[in-house]
Amino acid sequence: MATCAFRDTRPTTARSTIWQVHGDDARAMTLRLLEACEAIRLVPPGGSVALKPNLVLADVAEHGAVTHPGVVSGCIEYFRAHDVRDISVIESSWIGDNTMRALRRAGYEDLCRHHNVPFFDLKRDVTRSVGTAIGPMDICERALDAGLLVDLPVLKGHCQTRMTCALKNLKGCIPDSEKRRFHALGLTKPIAALGAALKPGLVVVDSICGDLCFEEGGTPVQTNMMFACEDVVEADAYGRSLMGLRVGDVPYIELAERYGAGRARWCKKDVVRLNEAVDCGGYVGPGATVARLTRRVHEDRACSACYAALVRALYATGRGTTQDIFIGQGWQGASPDGLGIGRCCKGASSCVPGCPPTAEAIANVLE
Repeated sequence: MATCAFRDTRPTTARSTIWQVHGDDARAMTLRLLEACEAIRLVPPGGSVALKPNLVLADVAEHGAVTHPGVVSGCIEYFRAHDVRDISVIESSWIGDNTMRALRRAGYEDLCRHHNVPFFDLKRDVTRSVGTAIGPMDICERALDAGLLVDLPVLKGHCQTRMTCALKNLKGCIPDSEKRRFHALGLTKPIAALGAALKPGLVVVDSICGDLCFEEGGTPVQTNMMFACEDVVEADAYGRSLMGLRVGDVPYIELAERYGAGRARWCKKDVVRLNEAVDCGGYVGPGATVARLTRRVHEDRACSACYAALVRALYATGRGTTQDIFIGQGWQGASPDGLGIGRCCKGASSCVPGCPPTAEAIANVLE
């Protein structure tokens, strides 16, 4: 088994643009993101493209755990239109589930057949030992050798790390033996080290309806939003703010920066919004967990991005609702007695400004 030296661990300082789009069509949203960031320039001449979605278990995307198949379809169509012929989909499900079963359940088997694109179960792939910041690590060769590795995670909660997005999605590029070792080591250091060793060239985040609490889904929160970034660490740092979490809540992000995986800092001017949140329609009815958190929320025609930011903030702070909260276009011009969320509710007794405000900004007010 060949061994590769550990890559340069000096921190990355270059800023990366974060492209963001709202909507309800995963394929169209993906195409718009890829066109905006001119993703084809990231593919080396004659190089291959490997698409790495999240198929952690056998489920459908609407439950908040796996990447929408439209995201992968959009990627295939974009790169094919730019004359890339060597395109593949690669993934391995978590320990205890079968990757091929997950492939079929999520609709990827039909997708790959329709586009005539091969799918590779990385549980069966050859691995190569790579030097990392925490020592040698076995990584699947199809991920290591891709001309462009495109990371297609779901932004969602996690019971151990609080959040999972681009960095943790790379865990599907290692064999099950390494996955077990990651948990034995406590996840934080190995996730950060893997990000620096593998470092995808492009991240396209499916935040359409990521789960609020768990990696395996079941409590999805509708946001109708996606974003793309060339920096895997910056993508996670931005995702953390969208979840209403703070620096320190997901420590592997800053550790990945120290290991040289990317840049953990971002600012508002880094985010390019391709359309407005109001373009994506209203918020889909909540499940039981969300209903409990929002029992004193007065919603009237709220857009999904704004409502999802509120739900994530309520969950992140662990407070639920202790006061009346008002949200939605139906409150424009009114002066309700309570906390208003977003520009539509600026007439409330107090207000979190923004259109939409971030979950982080709402959490700051709640606390």
